[in-house]
Amino acid sequence: MQLFYLPKLSKNDKIAEFDKEESKHLFKVLRKDVGDKLNITNGLNYFFEASINSISKSHCKVDIEKVIKDTPLSYSLHIAISPLKSMERFEWFLEKSSEIGISEVTPIVCDRTEKKYINDKRLRKVLISAMKQSLKSHLPKLNPIISLKEFIKYDFKDDLFIAHCDKFKKEPLLNSINARSSNLILIGPEGDFSQKEIETISSLGFKNVSLGDSRFRTETAGIIACHTVSIVNM
Repeated sequence: MQLFYLPKLSKNDKIAEFDKEESKHLFKVLRKDVGDKLNITNGLNYFFEASINSISKSHCKVDIEKVIKDTPLSYSLHIAISPLKSMERFEWFLEKSSEIGISEVTPIVCDRTEKKYINDKRLRKVLISAMKQSLKSHLPKLNPIISLKEFIKYDFKDDLFIAHCDKFKKEPLLNSINARSSNLILIGPEGDFSQKEIETISSLGFKNVSLGDSRFRTETAGIIACHTVSIVNM
């Protein structure tokens, strides 16, 4: 099965049209023709079965034949994570977390963050590609990059966690997550959060948690956190 993405498609639509870039891909690369069937998602927990009505290298219109409401995640997971010096590794985190199941990602700039900017457009494409390849109907939300100091000013309603390697008293994340709950987990940069950051965040009600006995790369820590929450909700 091959999955296509149309973000503006709603459950009440009877017809839809792909943009010029995707139309060209369908026509020139995939050699699709009138009458061919397509599986589509809007990234909002809906699948659509459609057939091609008309197609050329510049347009592709489809008739929506069936709408399927997919079962959303039974939990909410928001990971706020520092960008990495190697954006390839950060993209790997986005790809794999999308495959496992994540609701929202916020890149945060911490005291020890080396890379303080991201290419939002490129990273969104990574998330879309991962959603399509893993045949999921939910596209995780990618928020703009923000400083940690500004981020923690928000009034979060989630269960709050900070994962780090410092010698604070910590509980295993696996024992701290409740099934079918809403969670926000902070993951620091290479070099971890500074002690001042940990103290400030802990004072705001974030629970100090451990991801295991080893010291992990930032992107690995993000994946472990994501997978741990997924396991609890199986």
